Amino acid sequence: MMMKFGKLSLLISFSVFCYVVIAIPETCPAANVGNCGDSDDWEGEFFPGISKIKYEGPLSKNPLSFKWYNAEEEVLGKKMKDWFRFSVAFWHTFRGIGGDPFGAPTKHWPWEDGTNSLRMAKRRMRANFEFINKLGVDFWCFHDRDIAPDAPTLEETNENLDEVVALAQELQIKGKKSVLWGTAQLFMHPRYMHGAATSSELEVYAYAAAQVKKAMEVTHYLGGENYVFWGGREGYQSLLNTNMERELNHLARFFEAAIAHKKKIGFNGTLLIEPKPQEPTKHQYDWDAATTANFLRKYGLIGEFKLNIECNHATLSGHSCHHELETARINGLLGNIDANTGDPQVGWDTDQFLVDIQEATMIMLSVIRNDGIAPGGFNFDAKLRRESTDVEDLFIAHIVGMDTMARGLKNAAKLVEDGSLAELVRKRYQSFDTEIGAQIEAGKADFDFLEKKTKEWGEPKVSSAKQELAEMIFQSAM
Repeated sequence: MMMKFGKLSLLISFSVFCYVVIAIPETCPAANVGNCGDSDDWEGEFFPGISKIKYEGPLSKNPLSFKWYNAEEEVLGKKMKDWFRFSVAFWHTFRGIGGDPFGAPTKHWPWEDGTNSLRMAKRRMRANFEFINKLGVDFWCFHDRDIAPDAPTLEETNENLDEVVALAQELQIKGKKSVLWGTAQLFMHPRYMHGAATSSELEVYAYAAAQVKKAMEVTHYLGGENYVFWGGREGYQSLLNTNMERELNHLARFFEAAIAHKKKIGFNGTLLIEPKPQEPTKHQYDWDAATTANFLRKYGLIGEFKLNIECNHATLSGHSCHHELETARINGLLGNIDANTGDPQVGWDTDQFLVDIQEATMIMLSVIRNDGIAPGGFNFDAKLRRESTDVEDLFIAHIVGMDTMARGLKNAAKLVEDGSLAELVRKRYQSFDTEIGAQIEAGKADFDFLEKKTKEWGEPKVSSAKQELAEMIFQSAM
């Protein structure tokens, strides 16, 4: 297939998901959604009885409607849809099977035939576009191996990917949709058991490079706006038998090659790295936003990448999502957000849909301070719980996630427009709004000068931080 490269942004994700594979008896494909037969180009309805999701307002009792997310509503000068740029994650929504480390899969969608064939891949792609059209979002994102099956050789695998991508482009044009980001899945295949760009095996390193090259090209072809690199297995496993310094150097060289290929194909989008702690390693270059920023600075990559912040990963690293967003924003690295959360009593990446309105409000305060995150967006790197097995649950989960973020935006806008919280913070630091404070912040006050002033002033007078008042103001916006 000849590919003409258009606008593209790259999110190279080196992430870890747990896939449990069991044999599922073949059933009539899409048995509950119509007579689809065996044709690759079947265009029946995958979600019959579910029409386009509409905004009905907070008083609506219809579970298949938005209560707070109103795409065209303007908030602080931007439409809601432009603040969020919501994206559906293909792997969780259409490849998620409900398995976890302690339980077998619980989901078998009616359009599945139990295979990972090319024919099945095309059917999933059609289901994906019907879903995002009915949900009313403009973007989707993918891993290469989730949308097209592996084959015995790289050449055959690339041919499979080309065929599915050709269909995706056709469906994108028809539905006026776009790719928020694409990435290479460098974790599931046994060849990546030691990592990909940090593998101790040179041939694996080369294979990963070839796979990323192709993933970047098809993301570019589909008009993607970002490309993500994920951490996890690209980190080092054990310090007993690992050369950490060498792995980090290899990874930096890998990223340099990715930058060079981005320029070669004319991709003008954003390369993203996703901090991802504890999956599966404990010594990682990408533990959190600060660690990742330090890695980028050390190897001279700081101007070439931004960060994709996942809220569940923030908590796994011991931070709040707001902390990670602010760390990325202050360093000029905030590029994209995975809108999910984890269970506070479970110690792994559960990838739940974010439903905490207070957390959503804090997130949106950071996004407002950043004046949005385009060309990034909010990707629903989130999956249904194991016990949610109905097709309509896919819609309900995304609706709740979108409504939660919309409430967070409206609450944050209230706080910004009211100004009380910002004024409280301003007053707390007002001692620096003086001539001497300005000297300190400009780096013109040395220790001798400050010692002299301290002797003049005597014991400092320390004011209350008014933390309770800050909480009261924040809660008043909920």
